[in-house]
Amino acid sequence: MIHTYLGETIRFEIKYKNRTSIGITIDSYGNLEVQASKGTPDDRVLQLLEEKWDLIQQKLKEIKGRLLGPQKKVYEYGESFLYLGNTYPIEIFQDINITQEHVVFKEETLHIYIRQPDTEKIKQALKRFYYQQCKALVEKSISSYQSNFKTKPRSFRISDSKTTWGTCDSKLQLTFNWRLAMAPREVIDYVVVHEMCHMVHLNHDRSFWRLVGKILPDYKEKENWLTFSGWKMTV
Repeated sequence: MIHTYLGETIRFEIKYKNRTSIGITIDSYGNLEVQASKGTPDDRVLQLLEEKWDLIQQKLKEIKGRLLGPQKKVYEYGESFLYLGNTYPIEIFQDINITQEHVVFKEETLHIYIRQPDTEKIKQALKRFYYQQCKALVEKSISSYQSNFKTKPRSFRISDSKTTWGTCDSKLQLTFNWRLAMAPREVIDYVVVHEMCHMVHLNHDRSFWRLVGKILPDYKEKENWLTFSGWKMTV
């Protein structure tokens, strides 16, 4: 079906099931499905869609962006980057007296200090900043949740993985992706807890997920954030 509201059009499918309420789901490809009980008037379905219109449009926009993939960044004033779940602009400061390019977060802006204008130097400064922030945030998170585990990680490190947010090997060595510094703190906590749970259960069996859920009952919300927003975590 098609419905137009506030000048925008969406396509959706209705599935009638044995349920007492109306539910709306959007899959990872942007397909919208409405689940309703048999006999539910179309007007009621459309009313609910309009009530949730802003949220639906926001989710569809996120999915479209994810499917398109990361857009090429422009490393100049006004370009924005994620940090702890929020988007902030960058501002470039040239200073020939500094010993190394670096980033300082202040006044809701990522201040980047460089010796000479150089795109690669800016990128490396940003990566160093995220790496350092990620290391500090992960260390703090491990310390905060250690009381939930009898076993302690042998060590942890920050990596430049292109495929995983975190790993735990059989030697209890944890690894985390530096891009996690771009995620909200609670999402970082989830990834840390997820990997710490692997110290107890190395696979993803039911016991593993029960342990994750016991520590973080709302962990699926954090997973969803990574699913829908992880593509934006790039420099």
